[in-house]
Amino acid sequence: MIPYTVNIKLAARTLTGTLNLQNKTAVDWGWQGLIAQGCHSSILIIDPKTSQTIQVLERHKANVVKVKWSRENYHHSLSAPYSLRLASGDSSGKIIVWDVVSGTAHCEIQEHSKPIQDLEWLANQDASRDLLLAVHPPNYIVLWNGDTGTKLWKKSYAENILSFSFDPFDPSNMALLTSEGIVFINDFSHSKPPGSGGKKVYIASPHASPAHTKPAPAPTAPVPTGAKKALNKVKVLITNEKPTTEAVTLNDCLQLSYLPSKRNHMLLLYPREILILDLELSQTVGVVAIERSGVPFTQVIPCAQRDALYCLHENGCITLRVCRSTSAAEETDPEQSVQELVYDLRSQCDAIRITKTVRPYRMAVCPINENNAALMVSDGRVMLWELKAHAGKAPPNASSGLSPLYSPESFCGAPLGQNQKRIQDLSLNTMIGQSLVAGEAPPLGSPLQEVQLKFLLTGLLSGLPLPPFSLRMCPPLTTKNINHYQPLLAAGTSNGSVLVYNLTSGLLHKELSVHSCEVRAIEWVSLTSFLSFATSAPNNMGMVRNELQHVDLPTGRCFAFRGERGNDEPPIEMIKVSHLKQYLVVIFKDKPLELWDIRTGTLLREMAKNFPTVTALEWSPSHNLKSLKKKQMMAREAMARQTVSDAEQSNMESSVISLLQDAESKSETSQAISAREHFVFTDTDGQVYHITVEGNTVKDGARIPPDGSMGSIACIAWKGDTLVLGDVDGNLNFWDLKARLSRGIPTHRGWVKKIRFAPGKGNQKLLVMYTDGAEVWDTKEVQMVSSLRIGRNVIYRVLDIDWCTSDKVVLASDDGCIRVLEMAMKSASYRMDEQDLTDPVWCPYLLLPRAALTLKAFLLLQPWSGSYTMDITQVDYNEKSEIKGLIQEQLNSMSNDRKSVLQDPELNLLQRCLLVSRLFGDESDLQFWTVASHYLQMFAQARQLSVPPAEGHAPAEDGPPAPQSHLDICHDTLCESNYFQKFQLERVHLQEVKRSSYEHTKKCADQLLLLGQTDRAVQLLLETSADNPSYYCDSLKACLVTTITSSGPSQSTIKLVATNMIANGKLAEGVQLLCLIDKAADACRYLQTYGEWNRAVWLAKVRLNPGESSDVLKRWAEHLCSSQVNQKSKAILVLLSLGCFHKVGEMLHSVRYFDRAALFIEACLKYGVMEANDSTNILSCGHYCPDKLIGAAFVDYARLLRNLGLREGAAVWASRAGSAGEQLLEELFQGEVSVPESLPGEEEAVLASDIAE
Repeated sequence: MIPYTVNIKLAARTLTGTLNLQNKTAVDWGWQGLIAQGCHSSILIIDPKTSQTIQVLERHKANVVKVKWSRENYHHSLSAPYSLRLASGDSSGKIIVWDVVSGTAHCEIQEHSKPIQDLEWLANQDASRDLLLAVHPPNYIVLWNGDTGTKLWKKSYAENILSFSFDPFDPSNMALLTSEGIVFINDFSHSKPPGSGGKKVYIASPHASPAHTKPAPAPTAPVPTGAKKALNKVKVLITNEKPTTEAVTLNDCLQLSYLPSKRNHMLLLYPREILILDLELSQTVGVVAIERSGVPFTQVIPCAQRDALYCLHENGCITLRVCRSTSAAEETDPEQSVQELVYDLRSQCDAIRITKTVRPYRMAVCPINENNAALMVSDGRVMLWELKAHAGKAPPNASSGLSPLYSPESFCGAPLGQNQKRIQDLSLNTMIGQSLVAGEAPPLGSPLQEVQLKFLLTGLLSGLPLPPFSLRMCPPLTTKNINHYQPLLAAGTSNGSVLVYNLTSGLLHKELSVHSCEVRAIEWVSLTSFLSFATSAPNNMGMVRNELQHVDLPTGRCFAFRGERGNDEPPIEMIKVSHLKQYLVVIFKDKPLELWDIRTGTLLREMAKNFPTVTALEWSPSHNLKSLKKKQMMAREAMARQTVSDAEQSNMESSVISLLQDAESKSETSQAISAREHFVFTDTDGQVYHITVEGNTVKDGARIPPDGSMGSIACIAWKGDTLVLGDVDGNLNFWDLKARLSRGIPTHRGWVKKIRFAPGKGNQKLLVMYTDGAEVWDTKEVQMVSSLRIGRNVIYRVLDIDWCTSDKVVLASDDGCIRVLEMAMKSASYRMDEQDLTDPVWCPYLLLPRAALTLKAFLLLQPWSGSYTMDITQVDYNEKSEIKGLIQEQLNSMSNDRKSVLQDPELNLLQRCLLVSRLFGDESDLQFWTVASHYLQMFAQARQLSVPPAEGHAPAEDGPPAPQSHLDICHDTLCESNYFQKFQLERVHLQEVKRSSYEHTKKCADQLLLLGQTDRAVQLLLETSADNPSYYCDSLKACLVTTITSSGPSQSTIKLVATNMIANGKLAEGVQLLCLIDKAADACRYLQTYGEWNRAVWLAKVRLNPGESSDVLKRWAEHLCSSQVNQKSKAILVLLSLGCFHKVGEMLHSVRYFDRAALFIEACLKYGVMEANDSTNILSCGHYCPDKLIGAAFVDYARLLRNLGLREGAAVWASRAGSAGEQLLEELFQGEVSVPESLPGEEEAVLASDIAE
């Protein structure tokens, strides 16, 4: 016999519905690649690639108002693994930090009892990766350790804090958006609270101006109109004085964010415009305004990879605006060049239909690739939009003034090879190239590919409709139906449709529009069909229209079960189907009950007028199946005599129960064989009646007088020898029919709404529903097993209940959710690894820490023994088979284009490292490899041009091709100096155009002097009006700047004056003077001495020659490594940009980043910027590269691989580590004679043998 399990395992789960208004801001898309979203007091974890909910976290007792994924900005290893950590804050002020995979809480934090206003994990994770900053209303910011829940510090401010934003370029800067303006903090640190109260600036509301018309094209127009007027107004928006009460009614700024794409810029969002501020001038340098008929903004997310903005509008439309190249404007209209930053609309998605209950709440953008956006709608829908680039020219339209967008000719930071495969639309920076800076020619060479952008809807999740719901689980699993059983739950909704969910996957199986009004109850009549009824609103006579429908699930066919009946009659109160699914009782409010035959759809009996009023009714589980079987045999023989057709024979062979369940079976209805069944009911006096039904005969049986202790009976349940009655006063009466005993128990919980026995033979558990919750009772012992009560252990009201298996219950609640719970009825999140997902999800974070690192190494170290593979079983990997299986599942869930690129021999090591860090959502890796890849290629190219090719080597052209033109400006001071300089000059020009006060002009002149633009600076200094107190000073300064060219004694005098100024606290003025006499290197040194590190670096990048600048930056790197600053990862990036590759290798190795160190050194060797075993060769940064570092790095990486179980990889790296790896090789191959092959691929083999020598 086939072994079977009686209970199909169903996971506890929550099906969620519409959102609460407080959930509006609770959404976040993490570096881990998943979306978290608050829904009432639960949190959904959504996988955007397969659009499915993979976890629901339940522990909050109030609505969730904020969710934030932890950052992945640290090096991952066994001690700092890939893990899914999420912080969530609710409206009662509680913060929970979750381990999402297990669904448990790391820690719970409570400070005040008001809703959390904002939450953010600190991005600099070198010191600690557990720090969480929260805004506790009204005016506190608190820094927490998110792992232990301890408070590190707390600071209060004068105004109410609405939100905050960290400066992505400097972790010590942050801005608070308060009810009155903005507070800038520049001494944020995790060790102590900010010292000062911050610098306050007030924003006047831009609403007084009609900023909604296009700017006038001709700058010569006499009267400024519309947006031009708005810009003039915007200039004085930001002031340090508090505006008068008339000027500012309310700070209607919706959002403030630093721009991650360029330093010192911030955006402020208003309903009808976005202002871009340059913080050095506190000055607006760009406005994105909406025309008068346009739809207002509700949210904006700035991108880091390109200067672009994702904007969400009130109609649910998402638009992408990309900053216009300043060089393009010069060609068309030199007058207009660098007037302001212009963000052009490049793409928009469709709007949604807005109703009273449906509005867009928030969007989230993927932080890894920045080309996916998710829109959260109030009805619980999540719309997933993907940005696609397709080649093609824009239709010529002179008025738009749009410059074309070009796609970069590179993939993962390196130029595309001839036959190299690439992933289309991998990320925003691979879709559109960098916007060109003024004065920069577009890169020559291949004709650029022009692209258009468009949004595609790639996924949609929908929630349950608004409550109330009525639930019914399909008939239970039995030995007979085990082969085709599906655990289906039917939920009737308020709009008349019935949703059928498959509880194995939690997905909607069918949505059927059955009724025209709220569904009152559902009863299944077989595994694939059910009856449901709905009643319309009563007319003035109290009469209604009753709809009783029979629905067949496979076909969706639906017909009125009572035929023409149903108009203008008293409402149906309940329907009850007999155990063998033969009969149906329909009970009305003020009308005798009807008895129907379900199989034929005929009315058997309509009771007489004097029939008692029914308050509760239940069918008996006992019936005369034994005698029925005899009749069945006789009928079968009779049929066999008539027709011996195979089909009917086999039909007859099937068992009795399934025959009765498949009511459509023709042979049976024609024989009209009916088993005898019974039901009991109570009348208003509590008297119990017993009635027998057989065929179309109905017999009245015994009557049992009422029990004095019970009130009006509200419901009955019967199973085996136990009959349970529940009344309106909360009493339960247990009857043992065998022993003829009854026992009454008062529960003191009010009206017993519903009672149901659990399925399964001998399972005597009983589920009871009250107005304030539910209980599970054991009827054998007559004692309560578990209880759920609103206000005590849950915050929702239970609307309906049912059993879904013998040990799990399903509840519908008024927060719009349907929950499948264990019998203990504790709301619990489930373990994600125990879940059966319909589509496999790519998320390495779901694996055990070791397995995730193994998967990463497996992808990075392709090819394995010469072949590129996506099958982990082909690799020598000694680990438990279930872990191997989980890793293989992850590999299988990758999309085909990603698999094919990872198996492409053309993909070089740097590209592979970049791609894998992107697939893993590893922020720190991605940052490192982006910078490393750029500078390795740049220095390799420079080296090839300077060193004559040796014999046997091809000339330089065939060497590594040129890298991308330059690093994106979002890397700020890591960019090449000449590009950085151009960018700063352009920025000053923009500031100059926008200046509106003497303060601004002075700042511009100072910047121009530091940048060496003396002529322009003199012009600005001479603009000072005569009544200004600084008039004399500025005029003298102008004279000084123009005469400075003379040499000799004047230089030494100026130097003396400058040093005196600096000594007496006038640092900025002294630095300016030093820059005038070309002593910028000294100026940098003074700035560094006085702790102005950022300004020193800025000055070095724009004024010094490479040698001097490199000294300043090296000193800065040392400062970053110091224990007070603790930003080693930043220091490593700085050294990379200087080409100190050997130092980088040493540092990576010393901080135990073994995998990164070994792969980086390997890349250096491949690009020829580091040489092994050749002490005569001096590297580009003037270091000798001893063999020791290479050996140590490779052997430590080999050890790491051995710990992960990848013996083959360990052997290869150990064999390349030369003498250092010999011992490890012996340990690896004890008892094995063969020596491992060296790395596959010819060049590696050559390299390996070189090193081994």
